[in-house]
Amino acid sequence: MKGPWVLTKRAQYALVYQQGRTYIDSLIVMKALPNGLNLSRYGFSVTKKVGKAVQRNRLKRLLREITRLQLVKPGWDIVFIVRREAVAADYHQLGKTVTMLLAQAQLLQRSDETASAKVN
Repeated sequence: MKGPWVLTKRAQYALVYQQGRTYIDSLIVMKALPNGLNLSRYGFSVTKKVGKAVQRNRLKRLLREITRLQLVKPGWDIVFIVRREAVAADYHQLGKTVTMLLAQAQLLQRSDETASAKVN
């Protein structure tokens, strides 16, 4: 998932950690910070406390797919920090959690906003 929509630099993560707003759930913690760009960028943080490499990579793959399918407002840097309890969660539980956190932060685009953006 390389591209302009990915947070890659340590400084980018540090800025979101320090200045971003935090939204908490039992499976995932989300930090969001406006970035002034025309797109939203994502980062995923899964520490070794969560599990072995296979489990950590599985969680990152699931979260990448979940965020790819979300309609998020442009102009945000978003970091998802995975908690230990997420190892036992399946795709649907993680999807509901991510959707709930994005809605709580008011970062989800409504479908009518998307349609009007395509027309203009």
